Amino acid sequence: MGLFSGLMGHGSEIDGSDVERLTEGLLVEGERVTHAFRVVRDSFVFTDRRLIIIDIQGMTGSKVDYRTIPYRAIVGFSVETAGTFDFDAELKIWVSGSPAPIEKTLKRGTDMRAIQRCLAAGACR
Repeated sequence: MGLFSGLMGHGSEIDGSDVERLTEGLLVEGERVTHAFRVVRDSFVFTDRRLIIIDIQGMTGSKVDYRTIPYRAIVGFSVETAGTFDFDAELKIWVSGSPAPIEKTLKRGTDMRAIQRCLAAGACR
């Protein structure tokens, strides 16, 4: 991901050593990362078993929220791309047992179709 894209919030796929560093200590034995996306400081990591949303919080980034969503718990999702006058894209994931969806706002330029494909591949098995 280029510096300018990162500053503007455009999501792009990450790979290699960045994914290893990002998931260090998070994966269980035998679990493998299939795709990972970064939007500014937050990341979406798709494994063969679950979705991990990594939310960097605070000014220093020392506080991190790791949210795990097993694919079997996803009952629906919505991906809305940015429009002409609406510069943000939206991702909503409904999880069983929770009436309100998990919502993330992503900037224009985020590869929403790739995120949608990853969600569909995991949740629609």
